[in-house]
Amino acid sequence: DNWAFLYAQRLALKQELPLHVCFCLVPKFLEATIRHYKFMLRGLQEVAEECAELNISFHLLLGYAKDVLPTFVAEHGVGGLVTDFNPLRLPRQWVEDVRERLPEDVPFAQVDAHNIVPCWVASPKQEYSARTIRGKIHAQLPEFLTEFPPVVPHPHPPSCPAEPIAWEACYSSLQVDHTVKEVEWATPGTAAGMAVLKSFIAERLKSFSTHRNDPNKAALSNLSPWLHFGQVSTQRAILEVQKHRRNYKDSVEAFVEEAVVRRELAENFCYYNENYDSVQGAYDWAQTTLKLHAKDKRPYVYSLQELEQGTTHDPLWNAAQLQMVREGKMHGFLRMYWAKKILEWTRSPEEALQFAIYLNDRYELDGRDPNGYLTLVSLCPAGCLWSICGIHDQGWAERPIFGKIRYMNYAGCKRKFDVDQFERRYTPTH
Repeated sequence: DNWAFLYAQRLALKQELPLHVCFCLVPKFLEATIRHYKFMLRGLQEVAEECAELNISFHLLLGYAKDVLPTFVAEHGVGGLVTDFNPLRLPRQWVEDVRERLPEDVPFAQVDAHNIVPCWVASPKQEYSARTIRGKIHAQLPEFLTEFPPVVPHPHPPSCPAEPIAWEACYSSLQVDHTVKEVEWATPGTAAGMAVLKSFIAERLKSFSTHRNDPNKAALSNLSPWLHFGQVSTQRAILEVQKHRRNYKDSVEAFVEEAVVRRELAENFCYYNENYDSVQGAYDWAQTTLKLHAKDKRPYVYSLQELEQGTTHDPLWNAAQLQMVREGKMHGFLRMYWAKKILEWTRSPEEALQFAIYLNDRYELDGRDPNGYLTLVSLCPAGCLWSICGIHDQGWAERPIFGKIRYMNYAGCKRKFDVDQFERRYTPTH
């Protein structure tokens, strides 16, 4: 279920050439820890096994793509290169670095298998809100939301087989924190991710439209780790969920809104706004209001360590933080509350954004993702710029600290769901 892979195979079949798949394992990536790397690598083991069954060589190259991929291309006489798309700064730089180092006679194509409607096709500019991109996305879904053709057993074997991968040795090449442990609830790999999708459709889809904002209810898809690591395609999830439109029309439409419109709005933001992870990326009205209230007295000021350990005065916030630390996932509704309180309890909007992104990227399995910087949907990571900087939102009634940024408080959460019940599930361990 990957259009870049499918396109590469089509080129290889047309030229009657072998097909190689390369993954370049970088020693570190943003705030990723061993929790994230193990999830990714265990998923890649499944990919390697599937490639072997299809007569496709899978290679795990240790190092940055610019240092290892051009050499691989030259040594294997590769006739063309195809890569996937990611709108974030670092992956885009990797692509540019490879492009500069490739032989001039090796064509290099990029396919947006990340989105259903390719990012640069959906819109040529940064969109203001979900309202302005929704029609553009829906108008193009009939063209792009189609079934995947199969990857076929490849009829042209390579002249020499891929070297066996020493998976355990891969871990010793990493320069990441080993203290953030793997989570028990999420098994890596496509097979496990598809099982989660199947259980969502069978058990939770019927409740999605009505209960997705209640952290005590089992109504979410829980798919975000597999979507983030490319182990399950968003397009596959939509295709399967849409088969149940007749029975669960409202839930299917709500899921499409979040998984397609809101998710691709985040990709649009990160692709067209180079300041997607800073206050400078916010709209002028939001930057102005945050600046006006930057010196407002904070009721509490917490250090990063206090926030990370979940030792604030607010038991709901602490419970949400502990859920993220322990499970690698925080409920979507609470991600809004969590990020907004960081704005309220830190010394400046800049520090709030820095802390929120750090914690999200360090603990969330689906962190380091366009959705983490922007949107806030129950399928995806905390929308730090939505919560703290008002991106894709509007100005609200002015108040201290927040200015015109949308406000959330503990009493409002109590009106939405049983806060006590959630707090009891995630109590600190002493």
